[in-house]
Amino acid sequence: MRTVRTTGYNGYSVKFSPFFEHVVACAGAANYGLVGNGRLSIANDTPTGLQLDKAYDTQDGTFDCSWNELNENQIASCGGDGSVKLWDLTIPHQPIRKWQEHRREVFSIEWNYTKKDTFLTSSWDFTIKLWHPGQPASLRTWAEHSQCVYSVSWCPRQPDAFLSASGDGTVKLWDVKQPRSVQSVSAHAHEVLSVDWSKYREHVFATGSADKSIKVWDARHTRHEVETLLGHQYAVRRVRFSPHHDAVLASASYDMTCRVWNIDAPMGQPQRELLDYHTEFVFGVDFNLYVPGQLATCAWDEQLAVVTVPGLVS
Repeated sequence: MRTVRTTGYNGYSVKFSPFFEHVVACAGAANYGLVGNGRLSIANDTPTGLQLDKAYDTQDGTFDCSWNELNENQIASCGGDGSVKLWDLTIPHQPIRKWQEHRREVFSIEWNYTKKDTFLTSSWDFTIKLWHPGQPASLRTWAEHSQCVYSVSWCPRQPDAFLSASGDGTVKLWDVKQPRSVQSVSAHAHEVLSVDWSKYREHVFATGSADKSIKVWDARHTRHEVETLLGHQYAVRRVRFSPHHDAVLASASYDMTCRVWNIDAPMGQPQRELLDYHTEFVFGVDFNLYVPGQLATCAWDEQLAVVTVPGLVS
């Protein structure tokens, strides 16, 4: 395991570059995101260790980030002041574009990795917005959730479809060409903090909730979940499917752990790995697209970590 300290900034999200196997970004906020500025940190995983390479400061907390799927040097971020920013790693200090439409904190941003030319944001103002990096305003806004929208996830097979997860306990399925959701799932009795599509199984997605559980769903049959994964002691802040193994899922939790699950495991034995090296809430987890078994995590302990899970290498 290799770690680097994002001194003064509590980690909220981590994303590996889709272009370079050794580059990882971390979104962070000072003072646990309650007050103060933020920072988008870019780190390189080198033979001598994990090293911070670039930093982009913001006036409010930075809560999530997503790489531009068409430009290796660009990454978008979102934050506590409702802004969305696009950064170029060849240009220091200032974003190359900024949008200010959300009225509350923006907690999720995800680039469309199928079409590659648009991205989504979701906010505490209950809305979801669709953006194009070359346009001065959002392309579309959806305002159907009744509480904060914590997470959005593009479908890897249908380029116009995405999921959203909300504090109202629902997950909604959307088509960007439609003004309203095409499906709504009563996923948890408590806030749904994260959602992610399976990279291999066409209709499968997972949710993480404040109720401490992870649920696996089939979008064709949502009256009941396919499986419930239990083990976290506090809220599940992030879920992420592996890009290498169709049954593998990682989760990050307020219980200060990251866990790796096998959704095909025999009953009662889904947990494969327990990663407990953080000392505060774990907010971010991501798989490296180029290195099987490699994960990045970030937490409120100001630590960005890259770790290889031996059982996932093959």
